[in-house]
This record gives sequence, C-alpha cells and structure tokens, in this order.
Amino acid sequence: MDKWTPDDIVAEAEHEIDQIDWVSAGAAIASISAVGIALGLGLPLLSVILERRGISASLIGANTAVAGIASLLAAPLITPIARHLGVRLSMLIAIALSGVSALGFYFLTPFWTWFPLRLVFHFAITALFVLSEFWINAAAPPGKRGFVLGIYATVLSLGFAAGPFIFSQVGSTGILPFAIGAGVIFASAIPLFFAWNRQPALGERQRGSFWRFIFAVPTATGAVLIFGAVEAGGFALFPIYGERLGFSESSAAQLLTAIGLGNVLMQIPIGLLSDRVRDRRILLSLFALIGLVGTLSLPVVAQDWLLMASLLFLWGGVVAGLYTVGLAHLGSKLAGSELASANAAFIFCYSAGMLVGPQAIGSSMDLFGANGFAWALAVFFGLYLVLTLGRMVWARRA
Repeated sequence: MDKWTPDDIVAEAEHEIDQIDWVSAGAAIASISAVGIALGLGLPLLSVILERRGISASLIGANTAVAGIASLLAAPLITPIARHLGVRLSMLIAIALSGVSALGFYFLTPFWTWFPLRLVFHFAITALFVLSEFWINAAAPPGKRGFVLGIYATVLSLGFAAGPFIFSQVGSTGILPFAIGAGVIFASAIPLFFAWNRQPALGERQRGSFWRFIFAVPTATGAVLIFGAVEAGGFALFPIYGERLGFSESSAAQLLTAIGLGNVLMQIPIGLLSDRVRDRRILLSLFALIGLVGTLSLPVVAQDWLLMASLLFLWGGVVAGLYTVGLAHLGSKLAGSELASANAAFIFCYSAGMLVGPQAIGSSMDLFGANGFAWALAVFFGLYLVLTLGRMVWARRA
C-alpha cells in the first residue's frame, strides 16, 4: 500500500470538505418542494371558495394576510423549538400540523374558523421553510453552496407552478383538492426518513436575541425583504398593470408566465455564478441594478409585447436571484445555531416584504396611474442598491 504524503492528506481533506451531502440536501429539497405544490394549490383554492360563499374581497384579503402575520410570529420561535426537539422531529410535527389544518379548511365551514386555521397552517409552513433552508445550507459545501441553492430554488419554483396546474384540473368543489393538498404535505415527510441520521446540529444557544440576526448580514436579509415585496406586490398587481396598459387578460397572464420561466430557468446558472465570484455582494448589487433599470424600462417597452416578455424573462430570473444568492451569502457568513437563527430572520424579512410590497405598489398606482407600478418597484431596487454599495464601501474602509 502506498504511503500518503502530507500533500495527499490535505488534498483528501479538501475533497471531503467540498463534497455535497446529496442525501441531506435532496431530502430537504424534496420535502419543502412538496409543500410548495400544496401552497400553489391551496392559495387560489381558498380564495375561490370564499368568493363563492359571498365573502367580500376585503375580508378575503384580511384572511389571507393572516399568512404573513403567522410567518412573522413563527420566525423567532422556530430555532428554539428545533434546538429542543431536533430539526427532523420539528419538521415532522410541522408537516402533521400543516396537513391536518389543510383538511380543516374543508371540514370547518364557518368563516371565522379559517383565521385560526390560517394561523396554524402558515406557522407550520414557515417552520418547514426555515428548517429546510437551514438543512440545505448546512449540507452544501462553501464552494458549491450557490449551485445547491440554485437547484433548491428551481425545484421549489416548479412545485409552486405545479400547484395551480393541479387546481385547474381538479377544480374547487368537493374534498378532492383538499385531499390532494394534504396528501402532498404528508408525503413531504417521506424524504426526511431517508436522511433520518443526517440532521444538522444546531449547537448551543448563542448570546443575543433573534432580532440581531436581521442585521447580522444585512445584504442577505435586505435582499429577501426586497424580493418578498417585489414578488408579492408585483405578481398580485401585474394583471391590473397589464390591463391598464391595454393588454388582454390572456396576454397579461402570458407575461406573468415569462417572469415565471425566467425564475425557473435562471436559478441554477445564477447559483453557479455566485460560487465563482469573490464577493456575492457584487452579484447582489448587479441584480439590484438590473432590477432598477428593468422596471424603469417597463413604460418604454409597454407597447411591444414580445420586447416586454423578453425583458420580464430576464427580470424574473434576476429578481429571484436575490433570494438564491442572498441565502447563499447568509450561509457563507454563519454556521450552526447562528445560521439556523439567521435563516429564521431571513424568512421573517421575506414575510415583512410580502406585507409591505402590495400596499406600497398599489398606493403608487393609485397616485401615479399605471406607471406607478414600475416606479414603486424601482424605489425598492434603488434602496437595496444603495444598501449593497454602501456595505461594500464601508467594508473597504474598515
């Protein structure tokens, strides 16, 4: 047997460090993507049913807003719970709670009962997102973290897209859509058993509160705050924007599809690129600049559907890249218990963005007409661009 030299030992150690734990990463990705399918199915399903029952749009909106409130409440609590129970057991409990509450929407018909149901459902879903992303980040080696998270973002996007397709096929009557949604959620537990002995360690509780992690890596949490605002507000109000520009309902829907395609097809290339840049903040700054220029260009290309679709394809991929690269940047700065808490802060900021975005963009459209849509989005991107550039300048002077 050949003797190993010190160089051989170092090379082997580097090889081990650079290996992706595909069992762990695959289990977490498969589990949360199954939940994504259920969310994509459930969100339009519940709104359609409430409208059919004669519930006003404002009350439907209030009930839907409970999702954001639940996420904000859940984020600070997830890591302490998982530290006590373990990541895998916490995820299994969250799967059980979300699956049971998904069925509860069918069996409990009084409107008031849907408020606590939404609270439980989205509290559990938030726990699954926080712990899955922590598990994926922990399973990805530093040199391939962007690639793994690009796969995660792509598969999750496909899951979200599959949900509305299932809804279009099964409709909103009877127990079938609820049974499918709950069944998919329960099935998301299966991948976890394949990685049962590979759960990431949370470690001891760190000093300081949950809230400090919002500012621990501000370019990461800022990225997801902007992404949440742009995604929630942009997607919700784009049909109205398209209608005011003179596009038909189907043409506006096809433009939304272009955004979704950019989201799905560009995340793995973006993840690979993020693994090769010296500082991911440079990439995040570039995305903010592209987002800013792209949104300001919308009024200019509004009369050319093909040009607008091409612009939105690029824009959709870049905007989603804020989430992918922001999460990779977070994972590169923290580890263990700190990373779990930071992942919770990451989801908290995403939920905050989802609450702020629609209100800000809608108000801008009321004040400035159709172009207010693009201007509000540009403000979000502009603020984030100032943040990222400011952080890089500060780091060089420090």
